[in-house]
Amino acid sequence: MTEFLTTPQGRRIAHDRLHGSGPGVVFLGGFRSDKEGTKALALQAWAERTGRAFLRFDYSGHGQSSGEFLDGAIGDWFEDALAAIIALTTGPQVLVGSSMGGWISLLLARTIPDRIVGLVGIAAAPDFTEDSMWAGFSEIQRRALIEAGQVALPSEYSDEPYIITRRLIEEGRGRLVLRSPLNCGFPVRLLQGTADADVPPAVALRLLDHLTGPDIRLTLVKGADHRFSTPDCLALIEAALTEILGKGAA
Repeated sequence: MTEFLTTPQGRRIAHDRLHGSGPGVVFLGGFRSDKEGTKALALQAWAERTGRAFLRFDYSGHGQSSGEFLDGAIGDWFEDALAAIIALTTGPQVLVGSSMGGWISLLLARTIPDRIVGLVGIAAAPDFTEDSMWAGFSEIQRRALIEAGQVALPSEYSDEPYIITRRLIEEGRGRLVLRSPLNCGFPVRLLQGTADADVPPAVALRLLDHLTGPDIRLTLVKGADHRFSTPDCLALIEAALTEILGKGAA
């Protein structure tokens, strides 16, 4: 059943949670995704089967939460996630971050390391506003972003283009995680499709190289795309979670 949390910033965050055994599992969705996506619902079904505490939620400007998407930025969505974990979970948590959710998971791990005991990144996209969007813009697009405050990019998932705002790019520069050391003292499992057109395998390899920690692994799935939502891919996500929880986190 969907409930709402008001964050310290005054945003209303829609969420669904299951009470169960710990450590809990928190799903963090991607850019323009919501808590009703295939992976989020599959993980909830897994949590129901295993009796595991579980949380899924919508960032502000996404899904059923308050706010307009175009007003948001990485820092806002990180604050939403942090507020949700602090208010709606107890004890240690394993984060499952999809695409942008992988970036936000890393920000959370850096901010509240005492609460995080594992991380599963699914096509994790750290620093994408800088390294993918801004770096990929033409001079015309950069000028439009600066002068008009936004630029439209085509989307393969919708007839509507992505509108990228100047605030998204500029605010994201204060949230980058690949420019300074990032130690993970807990198991990390990165899952990546080789046919991902949005987050290419090179991003996963860069993240693998950048992270430090005792137990970090990357699994490449030949032919899997950015959605990573086929039955086989969903089974890999569940297996990664089960492995992490079996390493003393349970």
